[in-house]
Amino acid sequence: MGQRIVVIGAVAAGPKSACRVKRLMPDAEVTLIDQDDLISYGGCGIPYFVSGDVSDEKELRSTSFHMVRDKYFFEQAKGLNVRILTRALSIDRKEKIVHVEDVKTGEKDKIPYDKLVIATGSRPNVIPVPGHDLEGVFTISSLHKAIQIKELLAKGKVSKAVVIGGGAIGIEMAEALTDLWGVETKIVEFMPQVLPRIVDKPIAKMVEQHLRENGVEVFTSEGAQKFEGDDKGWVKKVITNKRELEADLVIMAAGVRPRGELAKDAGLEVSPYGAIVVNQRMQTSDPNIYAAGDCVETFNLVTGKKAYAPLGSVANRQGRVVADNLAGIPSRFDGVVGSFIMKVFDICVGSTGISMEVARDEGFDPVYAMAVQADRAHFFPTQALMFNNLVVNKKDGRVLGLQGFAKMGDGLLARINAAAGMIAKRAVVSDFSTLELAYAPPFSNAVDILNAAANIADNLINDRLKVITVEEFVDWMDGKVEHPDWMALDLRHPKEAEPWVKAFPDKWHALVYDKVRANYESLPKDKTFIIICNAGTRSYEIQLFLKTVGINNTYVLPGGLNVIRRLGVSWWQQ
Repeated sequence: MGQRIVVIGAVAAGPKSACRVKRLMPDAEVTLIDQDDLISYGGCGIPYFVSGDVSDEKELRSTSFHMVRDKYFFEQAKGLNVRILTRALSIDRKEKIVHVEDVKTGEKDKIPYDKLVIATGSRPNVIPVPGHDLEGVFTISSLHKAIQIKELLAKGKVSKAVVIGGGAIGIEMAEALTDLWGVETKIVEFMPQVLPRIVDKPIAKMVEQHLRENGVEVFTSEGAQKFEGDDKGWVKKVITNKRELEADLVIMAAGVRPRGELAKDAGLEVSPYGAIVVNQRMQTSDPNIYAAGDCVETFNLVTGKKAYAPLGSVANRQGRVVADNLAGIPSRFDGVVGSFIMKVFDICVGSTGISMEVARDEGFDPVYAMAVQADRAHFFPTQALMFNNLVVNKKDGRVLGLQGFAKMGDGLLARINAAAGMIAKRAVVSDFSTLELAYAPPFSNAVDILNAAANIADNLINDRLKVITVEEFVDWMDGKVEHPDWMALDLRHPKEAEPWVKAFPDKWHALVYDKVRANYESLPKDKTFIIICNAGTRSYEIQLFLKTVGINNTYVLPGGLNVIRRLGVSWWQQ
């Protein structure tokens, strides 16, 4: 008999490490423990199960060859010992024993180990407000919860729902409730925008507007203060600091925190927020104990600081590293850049690296380069606009992050993935500008949007391009900021510009792109111009020309009106 390897936790990192180490060490006795009876499921697929895109919960637990990953599968197909409905109570590191109990009977037992793997995952944050324990208030903590929610929807018991939290899970659940089930759904987000600290405001506001266009109301800068129920104890109302919202269902999607208590109680090192501290081999402070997945602390390759990355993709990669090292194969997990993508009705939004907001907080001097162009050749019939926002450190040109917004498809995913690999290697703007990417008109442009965003960033950090932020422009148009000397210089076709000139005669001046060189002397001399086109490319070109004739008081609106028209501002002219 080989080594006795015990793995606590059987959702993502646990099964990955257990199955791989059994392949590498066939003589090892590998025991997989979990307190649940539903194991090894795709937790990130839960919103799509609720929405109906995934029809049966077994699909979330099935292999690509349609075997359900249950106790039988792991024992008979993988050769593991599996103990479901078994809760790990404590770890005796001196005697190398895991104390467990049967969840149903309470019967206690001891499981000896030579090497131990902790993959206890995370638990959802519960908002500590009155009424959080009412019936009908859910967290997305397990497949069991998802099944309960779907049963309520299928029985027609939910007509109004409130989702607390505008992060990825909250948005996905809001779409699930609205799209198939027709539930009137609202999102309440405490921060000033959805996807806070993941994407910056322009893209966040585009996502919010798209949600509203699809029937999901979004309330930002607002927090839940109380849940009220009926006389049967079922939730009926959410009270925030600004309003009251009726609800038959409340979903708390306010993030997660690591389940590190078992490790902490065993005397292992944990972070201040409870994540298990591991080295690059995924070893804990006890060399005989490894940990992986949502319960561990990792390293951010952009900031150079400790980080927390509760993602199934990360957990699986870490699980493989654990197994390799258990089998004597030197393997490292160096950290994450933080890559993310999600579907929001018929668009997708994604990011990798860090946002402008985070970059500032981390002491960088960041700029962002907004590129807007067709996701494939502009002449190809199925082309649609893609928005990429490259975050760059001005001091050294290092690319810190990329964010994107596009029509639903794989185009944005390809750019996010390409950027993730580059950012992990500390690439600079010139690396992105010259990056070779596959090209054919049905898939991309000859000058890819990643290359274009890098070219814009190069112009920004070398002071060839002066921009006004989207937020500043919107505030000026809204009248929140007074700049009487500002004027928009609209380079579009006269028919496009005409409604704007009529609506805002004191703010808007039209001079079509190809007439500027011949007619620039007609421009008002006492104005600072915000140069505007649909995407920003023509605006930059005209800014450079005007500079050559002594007109230096100009700014370019990044992304042009293609961004503005997606923000839902009240003054947008259709």
